[in-house]
Amino acid sequence: MNKGTAIVGFVLSFIAGMILVWGIGRSPGSSATKEEGQKAAPGSVAVNAGAPKVELFVMSQCPYGVQAENAFADVVKTLGPDIDFHVDFIGKKGPNGDLSSMHGPNELKGNIVQACAMKYAPAKWFEMVLCQNENYKEVATNWEACAGKLGIATDKIAACADGDEGKQLMTESFDRSTAAKASGSPTIMINGEKYQGGRKSGDFMRAICGKFTGEQPAACKNIPEAPKVNVTILSDARCKECNTQGLEGSLKQKIGNPVVTKVDYAEPAGKKLYDEVKPGKLPALIFDATLDADKDAKMAFARGMKEAGQYKVVSVGRDWNPACADEGGCNSDECKLSLFCRQQQPAVPNKVELFIMSQCPFGVEAFNGSKEVLENFKKNNVALDFSVHYIGDGEGDKLTSMHGKGEVDEDLRQVCAAKHYKENNKWMDYMWCRMKDKDWKTDNWQACTGGDTGIDADVIKKCSEGDEGKQLLTESFNYTKASGISGSPSWIVNNQQKFSGRDAETIKTNICKYNQVAGCEAKLSGPPAPPAGGRAAPANAGCGG
Repeated sequence: MNKGTAIVGFVLSFIAGMILVWGIGRSPGSSATKEEGQKAAPGSVAVNAGAPKVELFVMSQCPYGVQAENAFADVVKTLGPDIDFHVDFIGKKGPNGDLSSMHGPNELKGNIVQACAMKYAPAKWFEMVLCQNENYKEVATNWEACAGKLGIATDKIAACADGDEGKQLMTESFDRSTAAKASGSPTIMINGEKYQGGRKSGDFMRAICGKFTGEQPAACKNIPEAPKVNVTILSDARCKECNTQGLEGSLKQKIGNPVVTKVDYAEPAGKKLYDEVKPGKLPALIFDATLDADKDAKMAFARGMKEAGQYKVVSVGRDWNPACADEGGCNSDECKLSLFCRQQQPAVPNKVELFIMSQCPFGVEAFNGSKEVLENFKKNNVALDFSVHYIGDGEGDKLTSMHGKGEVDEDLRQVCAAKHYKENNKWMDYMWCRMKDKDWKTDNWQACTGGDTGIDADVIKKCSEGDEGKQLLTESFNYTKASGISGSPSWIVNNQQKFSGRDAETIKTNICKYNQVAGCEAKLSGPPAPPAGGRAAPANAGCGG
C-alpha cells in the first residue's frame, strides 16, 4: 500500500477486470446472464440513464480496499439502479503473461474467484465479496462457503477460477486498473474523476449524488452534511520533506468535511502557534473543538494526540525540528546531531550508521544484510566506519524499548560487546551469531560466546548487568533521539544522508550513491522471496517511527 509522506499513522494504501465493466447485476458485454433459478436483486440488471459510473480498484486482501468495499455496501443497496458500480483489481503482469498480486498468490486467487463470480453470479457477486470480507485473509478459499450461504451455484465459478478463463478475466482487469493509473488500494473513480474524500458510506453517497447531471434520485434528497472539522497544518517551508499537499490529501480521506488552514512556522502566527501548542517535530495537525463532532475522525487521530489548551495536537513529522534551522540552532545540544545540522557540516566519507531495535525483525534483517555489504567492501580494500545505535527511552534503571525487557537486555549485551570487543570487529561476530536463524528471540546469548569466538561471557554479563552497560545504552538511546531517529532500521551515510533498507543490495546501493568506491559494481543479495501464499514486507517496513 502506498506510503504516506512523513506521516505517522497515515500511511494509507495500494490496489481489479474482457471488460470487467460490470455494473451491479451485469456480466461482461451488453446483457446479463442470470444463473439458472437465481433471481436478480431489484435494479441489479439494468442501470438507469444518467447513473454515475463508480469504479473501485482494490486488492482483495488489502484491509483498506476491504473497508472501502464494505462502506459501498449500503451505497449500492440504497442507490440500486442509480449507480453504475464496477470493481477491478490491481496487480502486475510479467513479461510471459504471469500474474501476481501484492499480498501473494492467495490474494491473486481471491481476485480471480471474485472476477469469475461477477460473470457467473451477476446478481449476487457483491454480496459474496462482502461475505468474504468478514475474513478477507482467506479469500482464496472462503468463497465456496459464502456462495453456499447466498444460494450461488459454484460449478461455473470454480471452473472459471481454476482455468484459463479466470486468468484472462484477471489480465483484463489488471489492464483496466493500469489504464486508470490505479496503484493504491482503494482507488476510486466517479465519472472518470479520482475521488479523494472520506471513505464512510455517507461520504460516498454525497460524492456520488453530486455527480447526477439531471434530477437526483429520492435517495439523494436527505443526506446529512458531514460535520465541519477545522484543522490547521503547521509546517515549515524550509523543510524539504514536509509534504503538506500529500498530508492534506490524507486528511480528506479521514475527515468527511475538513476545513484546512495552512500556517508556516516562519510567519508570526505560525511561530506563536508553535510556541503555544509545542508540537515538537513538524509538520503537525492542530484541531479545535469541532473535531469532537466527527467521532470517526477523532478516533482516526487518537493515537499520538495530545491536549494543548483549547487544541488537540498530532505531530506527524519525524525529523524536522524548526528550532534547529533557526539562526544559531545547530549550536544547541538538542540540534547538533539532527539531520539538518549534520548537513551544514562537511560530509564524512564512508561513515555508515545503523539505528535498530535488537528484537525488531526488520532491524535484524538490516544488520544481517550489512554482513554481506561489509565483506564486499573489505575484499575491495574499502574500510567503512560502521557503527550501530539503539532506539529506546529512559536512562539508568529505567531503560525501555518497544519490544520489552528482553529487547533492553539484548541491547545491553550488544553495546557491551561493541565496547569490549572492537578489535577485528569481534562485536559484530557476536551480533551476527545472535541474529541468525531467529536466535535473537531466545535468551541463549551465551551460545555466541566462548570457544573460538574470542568473546568472554563473563565480561558481557558483568557489563550488561552493571552500571557500565546502563550508561552505554543510555548514551546510545540519547544519540539516536538527538539524531531524530525513531524507526528500526534507519541508516545515515556520510553523516548526512538518511535512508531505509534491509537487504544487502539496497544497503550497498545507498552507500555507493554517496561514495564512489571499489565494490560498488558488485551485485549483492536482494530482498528475500515472500513466503508461500504470503507477501513480502514493503521495502521500507520497520518498527516504530
